[in-house]
Amino acid sequence: MRTALPRTLLVLGAVLMSLGAAPGPARMADTGGGSQLITAEAAGTGSTTGTLTWWDRRGGRWVKAGSAPARFGAKGLAEGGRRKQGTNTTPTGLYRLPYAFGIEPAPAGTSYRYARVTRRSWWCQDNDSRSYNRWVEGLPRDCRAAEAEHLVTYRRAYAYGLVIGFNYDRPVRGRGAGIFLHVNGSGATAGCVSVPADAMRAVLAWADPARRPHIAVGTRGGGPTAITRY
Repeated sequence: MRTALPRTLLVLGAVLMSLGAAPGPARMADTGGGSQLITAEAAGTGSTTGTLTWWDRRGGRWVKAGSAPARFGAKGLAEGGRRKQGTNTTPTGLYRLPYAFGIEPAPAGTSYRYARVTRRSWWCQDNDSRSYNRWVEGLPRDCRAAEAEHLVTYRRAYAYGLVIGFNYDRPVRGRGAGIFLHVNGSGATAGCVSVPADAMRAVLAWADPARRPHIAVGTRGGGPTAITRY
């Protein structure tokens, strides 16, 4: 015969189930003020893998819309405000998502502004250039090719992507440039967040700029890179 559970255990179970329905955004200090959010969470700063989850704000609660395995920088993650360029670390923090881009046509349902990559598309990472941390069509004279990404050459990774607004609005030279959410390459990234192609297509079809989605990148637990700080 099954023994009835004490009422206190039943209540505790209900509370835990309620908390489990929206564990990510509900624990965060800030979510950007919109009704959509992406979280990219790793176990610790040395991790190169983790989970990307996208969320909708409904009825005062965050509801998971989808998730996928994620990859981070080859040297793990670093606090965004202290990150150094060229360290192969993914910057933690809460960032807006300025626009989408890709070598392939925008997936069905995409409502974000979507920039198609051409053979003249570059992302300037030259600290001495006026175009630092910007997309350019045609490489400017003050942006060295060795200090820029020729986007079309990354046919797999940049099939689809979203620009992450790290160091974007007021770029600090030497902090880093060209941080994206994009399709998985062959392994860990140089600092971006990457996911399988089908997940990237799903995110682009889901993201609605009118709902002001942001991305929060961080680690579980405490410390300066904890996702709960953002």
